[in-house]
Amino acid sequence: MPDRTNTIGVIVHKLDSYFITCALKGMEAVAAAHGYELIITHSQESMEMEVANAQLLFERRVDGLLASLTVETKGLSHFSAFTDEGVPVVFFDRVEKTGNSDMVVIDNARCGFMATEHLIKQGCRRIAIVTSSLKRNVYAQRYKGFREALKDYTIPFTEDLLILEDNDKDGGLDAAWQIMHMDPMPDGLFITNDLVAAMCMHTLKEEGICIPEDIAIVGFNNDPMGRLITPTLSTIDYPGFEIGKTAAISLLDHLSGVSSSPQSKTAIVPSGLIVRGSSLRGHAM
Repeated sequence: MPDRTNTIGVIVHKLDSYFITCALKGMEAVAAAHGYELIITHSQESMEMEVANAQLLFERRVDGLLASLTVETKGLSHFSAFTDEGVPVVFFDRVEKTGNSDMVVIDNARCGFMATEHLIKQGCRRIAIVTSSLKRNVYAQRYKGFREALKDYTIPFTEDLLILEDNDKDGGLDAAWQIMHMDPMPDGLFITNDLVAAMCMHTLKEEGICIPEDIAIVGFNNDPMGRLITPTLSTIDYPGFEIGKTAAISLLDHLSGVSSSPQSKTAIVPSGLIVRGSSLRGHAM
């Protein structure tokens, strides 16, 4: 193990994200309490930039690395320089299975199931999902939970009910227009990002669609904006601070020798459904 620099490298897929901001706060709280500083880089959803960030942090001789992957990332060979030198790597949120690095996640499939089940119990029978690239674990797992809930409740699904969009305002706008051109329109929406959900809901309301009477909506992330819009946004809590804190503790356990297992471990941070006005119709099954 090289001489310590008392620094921890962090690679995130983007910075303009409430979840990432909270995760970084959790990491910083743990790192500062143990005498470490964070060196934060962001990849702007580009694998090429992620590779460059990994190389930069390796050259800066960080003592450990915390990373959340881009939607483009395929394979983890660009992190092998760290593990080859005994520098621990912990992946959080957006991860890929690996033999020797810990991971910190939520149960995205369970959350997708809960969101969809709630819509079903509110009386929705034609439910669409708006999500991002299914190549990335978080969205693939949320979609898996969505499909499992539909299957368990024998709710039909057709491929036009899967809408793939980027996690930005334009994605929410585009999703809304796709939804309005469906015949018939869905009566329930599971949108796997709160920003997209808020923009989609705003656009639908401008076109005279009543939320939740015409279309009930559940988002994902528990962003503060969800409590400020009308109706308030039902969502899945995404505990960024706890995820960041747990990832940093896992990394420090490796650095201190508390955890020396060569096998990877996965920590699942609890999360749950928050029911607000955008989905609450008063139905019960």
